[in-house]
Amino acid sequence: MIPNPSDQIIRTGFRLLNKVVEPALERGLGNPPPIGVGAVVIETTGRVSGEPRRVPLMTSRIGDRLLVSTVRPDSQWMANLEADPHLRVQVGGEFREATADTTRGPLNVAVLQLA
Repeated sequence: MIPNPSDQIIRTGFRLLNKVVEPALERGLGNPPPIGVGAVVIETTGRVSGEPRRVPLMTSRIGDRLLVSTVRPDSQWMANLEADPHLRVQVGGEFREATADTTRGPLNVAVLQLA
């Protein structure tokens, strides 16, 4: 399969954006209130490497449930959650254990349940 140059540009752009956004989220800035919208950092386990993988994501939160989604079919964080639904979510500057229930479709969705 021949790599699409625009895919590489998009991936590079997201990596650069994540390097800027993640430090703010680590301090709890921009996290969602108990009911509302905001951003969090999720930490999954790499399905190939077994290493922790972090990514900032927008989420909708209702209490201890968070909804995250992507339209990208090749999302690595989504594939990692499908392989191992146990993760950590950084909310309010602290990581909390969570489990994910994933659904694939036009909008790939993961419902995260905080422990």
